[in-house]
Amino acid sequence: MNISKIHKDFRLNGRSFASEKELLIYAKTVSGGIHSFLSVWFDPDTFIKVKTSGSTGIPKMIALKKEYMINSARATGNFFGLQAGTSALLCLSTDYIAGKMMLVRALTLGWHLDLGAPVSNPLAGRDKTYDFCAMVPMQVSHSLNEIHKVRVLIVGGGAVSVDLLERIQQVPTVVFATYGMTETITHIALQRLSQGSGNHAKSGQFRAAALGLPTDGNYHTLQGIKVSKDGRGCLVIKAPNVTDEIVITNDLVELISETEFKWRGRYDHVINSGGIKLFPEQIEQKLTALIKDRYFVAGIPDAQLGEKLVLLIEREVTSIAEEQAVILNEVKNLKILTKYEIPKAIYFVPKFIETETKKIQRKKTLDLINRFLPAQE
Repeated sequence: MNISKIHKDFRLNGRSFASEKELLIYAKTVSGGIHSFLSVWFDPDTFIKVKTSGSTGIPKMIALKKEYMINSARATGNFFGLQAGTSALLCLSTDYIAGKMMLVRALTLGWHLDLGAPVSNPLAGRDKTYDFCAMVPMQVSHSLNEIHKVRVLIVGGGAVSVDLLERIQQVPTVVFATYGMTETITHIALQRLSQGSGNHAKSGQFRAAALGLPTDGNYHTLQGIKVSKDGRGCLVIKAPNVTDEIVITNDLVELISETEFKWRGRYDHVINSGGIKLFPEQIEQKLTALIKDRYFVAGIPDAQLGEKLVLLIEREVTSIAEEQAVILNEVKNLKILTKYEIPKAIYFVPKFIETETKKIQRKKTLDLINRFLPAQE
């Protein structure tokens, strides 16, 4: 397989290229990160080293087969019917796999790719409509007034809140959440989040494999990928076209079939409070209508319960007791949580600890309440 071949229809910022050298010269003028990646992509090695995000552990470098990255690109193209000439916007950092794969898809499939900065609203000031784009939830939230400029959007790198989910129902863009990780070369499954008002996808361009998915809250795997559960109830992925290894995750799921599942939360986040298992991600979803700051729930040691549920909010406060009382009263009045899901304590942290990709590092942030903050109960 000729890894370094550039598809004849590939365009970058509207320009075509007769050779890899010509593309590299141009890339150097627009982005050091993109030039660096393409230099490695075009070298003779069959592997490329990629850094994991570090959201569930220490970031590390792993080696991915270039052949498998091409397979992943083709799987996405087939699933959405994104053929040569597809217009796409790259607005994610190419330091990580999601940004790198937008380049690989464009090179492999012959897309017309425009470069945008990885900012909160990458569509601002653009007067062009794109067939395809990938964003993180924060970008989607800040781009809602411009999101109609994208026909099909995939969202990854974090959970989509209930509030954001409701808001995207009002836009014409067809939106999908992705499930995947660096080890699986981005997404291996997709969940349809919105119908898209009107026929925003070009007639005949996007295949029913994607647009035929229901908005049922389930993830549906791409072709050739099978899933199962281990003894803990965590997802196991068999994806022979993108990884040689069976991937055992820490994601608790409800298995619908070998190609469909519902995500419940992280195994390592589950809280056992007095014998009741609590799933933080599910509780956090319920709180999105109430808390506008960043937040998460977690368990801390408790002599009676074993673990007690606490809520951490990223906020500067002047009166801890007053803020706590307001939040707890609203939770109880709205009846959005069961009695077991109501936090036993609330902590306010001025700034959460993040990964390089702006994901919250829960354990390190939780450590702050023990090391620096007085009890706020």
